Amino acid sequence: MSGFRASIVLMSRELKGTIALVAGGTRGAGRGIAAELGAAGATVYVTGRTTRSNRSEMGRPETIEETAERVTAAGGEGIAVQVDHLDPAQVTALVRRIEDAHGRLDVLVNDVWGADHLFEFGKPLWEQSLQDGLRLLRLAIDTHAITSHCALPLLIREPGGLVVEMTDGTAEYNAHYREEVGFFYDLAKSAVIRMALAQSVEIAPHGATAVALTPGWLRSEAMLEHFGVTEENWRDGTAKEPGFGISESPVFVGRAVAALAADPDRARWNGASLSSGGLAQVYGFTDADGSRPDCWRYITDGRPADLTGYR
Repeated sequence: MSGFRASIVLMSRELKGTIALVAGGTRGAGRGIAAELGAAGATVYVTGRTTRSNRSEMGRPETIEETAERVTAAGGEGIAVQVDHLDPAQVTALVRRIEDAHGRLDVLVNDVWGADHLFEFGKPLWEQSLQDGLRLLRLAIDTHAITSHCALPLLIREPGGLVVEMTDGTAEYNAHYREEVGFFYDLAKSAVIRMALAQSVEIAPHGATAVALTPGWLRSEAMLEHFGVTEENWRDGTAKEPGFGISESPVFVGRAVAALAADPDRARWNGASLSSGGLAQVYGFTDADGSRPDCWRYITDGRPADLTGYR
């Protein structure tokens, strides 16, 4: 058995019985995280607004039921719950449901976003829609704050809890203003890193850990559509954009979260800004194709499209 397969088997044994909540698990990174936690044996509550009978304002076809089914098919137990994380009453009811069923929460993944349609590339603040920008901040920041406010009392009830705040970009990369994506997007993604740091300080005395985590260039469902490819032939997208060769599937960041959850020494990361590519170098997991893309190192190194050494 290879070292990688052995690590997956070990994680399966360690995460069996783990109770996780992936807030914003409908698609993209959230779906990948939920599925990989399931593959490691966890019970995963998958929340979002889009169900088979109702779509969110994003209008995407992916549903929380599909994600929960992937969790179960992978070996865990997937439970889909429709929740608008801007509504504290709905989040409170969700946490109460988890408490009544299990008496604890071991892993909280704050991955709510749903704002791809609300920001504009290359426009200064005064040329962007104020209404859309403020809605983006509510979806990207308020949802995380509401969910943590409601869920942390259950998570810290027993030592060992893990909070993963999902964002875009490392603290190092986001220290520079991301002019290309503009004021609202830059603020949202930087704020989430700060939220992880704040929670790390507050929950550490209870034996819990909080981190910020970013995937690299994520091959989400929408991104695959944009490039006109599927996960099976995604490399064809490099003809349109050579840098797409450093992209990663949602499996990769999902395995990063599973590795963190299975690490008994996860507290060493408390308050840190982490990336899927960086954690792969530590834990030894790979993407679905067996590679280890390292997007943020590639970007910060400023290399041209020759991807040697970054995959």
